[in-house]
Amino acid sequence: MYVISSCLLGRDCKYNGGNNRNQAVLDFCREHSFCEVCPETAGGLTAPRAPAERQGDRICDRDGKDVTEAFVQGAQKSWDHVLAEARRRCEEVEGAILKAKSPSCGCGMIYDGSFTGTLIPGDGCFTAILKEHGIKVNTEKEI
Repeated sequence: MYVISSCLLGRDCKYNGGNNRNQAVLDFCREHSFCEVCPETAGGLTAPRAPAERQGDRICDRDGKDVTEAFVQGAQKSWDHVLAEARRRCEEVEGAILKAKSPSCGCGMIYDGSFTGTLIPGDGCFTAILKEHGIKVNTEKEI
C-alpha cells in the first residue's frame, strides 16, 4: 500500500481551496493499492486557508498565525490512519507519494517561511514521521 496526498488525487484540500491533481499519480494509483491523506485537513485546517510555511521549528501562516499544532496533530492523525488502513488491509506500507514543497508533505526541499517561493533543504512534518518509520517518500515530481 502506498500513501498518497489527497490533493494530488484531485481533492480540493489545498490552502487556496483547490487541488494539485496529477495525472501521473492517478495513473500510478490505478496499478497500486493506496491510502490517501491530507495531514492539514486532518489537523483541523480548512480549505481555503492562509498559506503556511515552516519558520525554524514552527509553522506559521502568511498572516503570522502559528499553526504548528494543527500541522503536528494532522501529521500524527494521518500516520495513525495509514497504520490502521494497513492493518485492516493486511498490507505493508511500501512507500509514499506526497506533495512537493509542502510544510506537511514536502520531501527534501520545503519553502523557507518568507512566502517568496524560496526553497531550503527540509521535510514536511508528515514526511518526517514516515521517514522515521523507514517509509520511502517521493513527491509527484519523481513519478
